[in-house]
Amino acid sequence: MQHTPGHHTLPPSCFHELLGGGGGVAAVDALCAGERSWRLLVVRALLDAAAGVPAGPLPPVVDGWRLLVRAWEADARAAERVLGYPAVGVWAAHTLRRLRGSAEDDAPPWVHTGHLHALAASAAILAGLEFRTDVPVRHGWAVLPLVGAMRVDGTGWSTAEVAADGGGRVTVAGRAVPGPGWHAPAELSADGCVLVLDDLDPYRVLRGPAAPEPLDRADDWRELFAGAWAVLRETGAEEAGALARGLSVVVPRPRAERFRPHSASSGDAFGAALASVPDDAEQFAATLVHEFQHNKLSALMHLFTLHEDPGTRLRYAPWRDDPRPLGGLLQGVYAFHGVTGFWRRRPHPLGYFEFALWRAQTAHALRSLADAEGLTVLGRRLVAELSARLEPWLAEPVDARCRAAADLAASDHRATWRAYHLRPDPRTVRAHAEALGRGAPPPASGPAPTLVPGRPARGLDTRAVLLRRILAEPAGLAGPDFRDDPGAVVEGARPEDVALVTGRVSEALDAFRARIASGDGDPESWVGLGLAARATGNPAGAALLAAPELAMALYAEAGGRGRDPLGLLRV
Repeated sequence: MQHTPGHHTLPPSCFHELLGGGGGVAAVDALCAGERSWRLLVVRALLDAAAGVPAGPLPPVVDGWRLLVRAWEADARAAERVLGYPAVGVWAAHTLRRLRGSAEDDAPPWVHTGHLHALAASAAILAGLEFRTDVPVRHGWAVLPLVGAMRVDGTGWSTAEVAADGGGRVTVAGRAVPGPGWHAPAELSADGCVLVLDDLDPYRVLRGPAAPEPLDRADDWRELFAGAWAVLRETGAEEAGALARGLSVVVPRPRAERFRPHSASSGDAFGAALASVPDDAEQFAATLVHEFQHNKLSALMHLFTLHEDPGTRLRYAPWRDDPRPLGGLLQGVYAFHGVTGFWRRRPHPLGYFEFALWRAQTAHALRSLADAEGLTVLGRRLVAELSARLEPWLAEPVDARCRAAADLAASDHRATWRAYHLRPDPRTVRAHAEALGRGAPPPASGPAPTLVPGRPARGLDTRAVLLRRILAEPAGLAGPDFRDDPGAVVEGARPEDVALVTGRVSEALDAFRARIASGDGDPESWVGLGLAARATGNPAGAALLAAPELAMALYAEAGGRGRDPLGLLRV
């Protein structure tokens, strides 16, 4: 299998585009070339590591490599298509980690190393070769990546024979393909873009092996993708063309709660995006933009070192409930820079809200990265380029109502994250308590709060989801059932949250105050109190939102229960 030695280079124009969050077809082609080399290196490392691993009931791993080489010699394009398939990267990386003892799962090692036989069989079938080999069977499925999967008898781990006569006849476990028990992957296609809808590959879910989950029908996904592609073309033909060049697979997952889609990508799987069933075509388009941004940055980071951080120092990420390491925060600002650009070109209330929210949150994260320890020179350049391109967007006018909703959502997320993940130094709490007792101004400064693990009782986006529902479907929040039990519609929501986001701030203020005074003051209630107080013009609201962790600690220090939290926290 030929591979031209040498170094990968990016033309200056492509490099500049990518550092600024963009990148056209030429830039994506350069990333794809780099990813091919990366994939071959990882597969070679796996083959070396597997040399001494028993093959179990399968042929030796080297036999699978020989068949793959045969396929490449007969039809290089077919073999390259298999090797470049995103799940192959997850397989190689996971299997390497498994052999080195840094990953675990319930399959015997030969099942993982023997997956090479399945890859080789797929390439050989696509190349039209005559061959016969055995492949692993996992939980009753013999999977041939990109080609399909056969349901076979039995459970656990076994093998199945795959044979082809070179003339188009293929059998798996003695049964003809296609035929009963056979499932082929569906395709999502639109003018200029074709994606595989992968519900079969054991390594498709990006984090480790999983059983096939064939969809009953793919028509809904096809319809959503047709609409999403039209949205992408409408918002930027060049960006859509680049995405079509680099993205090749969507991994379908079950539907999530409305306005809470689940999606993911992996540096091991360039070209893949995992996504829950979208609410609509526009959300699907935004998800593809988001995950392709992650794909691009992961590929860029395989070519260039952007940070040298061990991941021990964690930071606030405005789109996550948990603290993130430097590398994760870089991924986030890159992805949400693209998301911000997408919503900037969607002229309707929800689009205005998303644009205002993500431009503010991305700018906040970029400011925190400006002087971050661990960034390389190129990493600092990336942050500077993203900041420069975002800066003009911050001044663009946005509908006042949507801008106010975005401000509420951003303030809510930042403050609630602080309340869960930061703990003030006890000396600071005592100094503030003493100052309050004397009626004196609070101390000017003190030791920085400590970052601690925290498990939010609900998603930090709960009020943001309520706001999205107001903007997208205002009639849906008008009914008494929603008022009384909003948690049945938006998981984690409470009646006082609905009062807050619908402008009944005095009602919300009383409800949050009563909850805290009764001893049920969780971080969400404290932040809600701050948001409601700020909306009524009470200066204590802004002070509470700036340091909710300190407000909660002071309240506990003063005996808490039964006292008025805002009265105690006068400023």
